[in-house]
Amino acid sequence: MLRLSDFEYLLPKELIAQYPLKGRDNCRLLVVDRKNYKIEHKVFSDIPEYLLPQDVLVLNDTKVVPCRIKAKRQTGGKAEIFLLGRIKGRVFKALLKPGRLKIGEKIKLGSGKITAEVISKSEVAFNTSDLKKIYDLGAMPLPPYIKREATKADNIDYQTVYAAKEGAVASPTAGLHFTKTLLNKIKKSGINPVYLTLHVGLGTFKPVKAEDITKHKMEPERFSIPAETLKMIKAAKKSKARVVAVGTTSLRALESSASAVKGGQTDLFIYPGFKFKIADSLLTNFHLPRTTLFMLTCAFGGEKLIKKAYQEAVDRKYRFYSYGDAMLII
Repeated sequence: MLRLSDFEYLLPKELIAQYPLKGRDNCRLLVVDRKNYKIEHKVFSDIPEYLLPQDVLVLNDTKVVPCRIKAKRQTGGKAEIFLLGRIKGRVFKALLKPGRLKIGEKIKLGSGKITAEVISKSEVAFNTSDLKKIYDLGAMPLPPYIKREATKADNIDYQTVYAAKEGAVASPTAGLHFTKTLLNKIKKSGINPVYLTLHVGLGTFKPVKAEDITKHKMEPERFSIPAETLKMIKAAKKSKARVVAVGTTSLRALESSASAVKGGQTDLFIYPGFKFKIADSLLTNFHLPRTTLFMLTCAFGGEKLIKKAYQEAVDRKYRFYSYGDAMLII
């Protein structure tokens, strides 16, 4: 049995990055070489050294929406709407605070011109269907382990430079380290950046509660892979070039497509023992203990080697989680 307790590790709280570095590609890069069972410590801007001509670099171009919206109750009390996506028209799925909000209650956003009516414990109906006006009142949905309010700087910092398709409520954070200059350098080296879209949902933070981790159910997330991307990946596999997944989201989308999930939604749960069919290399950040993301990383890199790498990262005081440092598994 794969036990939840097997995916525990100790992390000092001070290593959890609360802010990004000033230069996206200035972060540290821990390189895990599975074949030689070796760990190297580099800087992210060194990543082209580990990519080969004809490699395909798969990037998730989802765009995070400013979906955390502060509001006021008619009593003057504070409220919050965390939008999870449009159901239809003016109706949205949402997490609502406080939990005692009543069905039928109207809450005000911003100056009060826009209001939202609570129609269920997890749904609101706005008095406008104009998404831009609604999201203009929102803030970036920073993860719960970042213990501060989002600022205007996070509107840029918590978004990849190639973000294009709105729909995520959390950033595909492995991609945050790329600059446009670095991507151009990679492209000029004969490496092929391609794109897919997986809209990261709130389920990425859903805790695993079952001691037998195989009993855990993933929240479905929407994804799509363009025909051109699939064509490039197929050509890479045929020519023995590598497919490098940037982030766990890209990897899950790729492996979902290989598991007869051709688009729409995926609830694929990857843990040790999973047989990878497409991804040959993985770029990822450092993840929380006891999470599906850490389990996926252990599945890809080998549980023993990844745990060793994480211990080295702790010992050398790497910066962890969304605004932290990166790991490349080759």
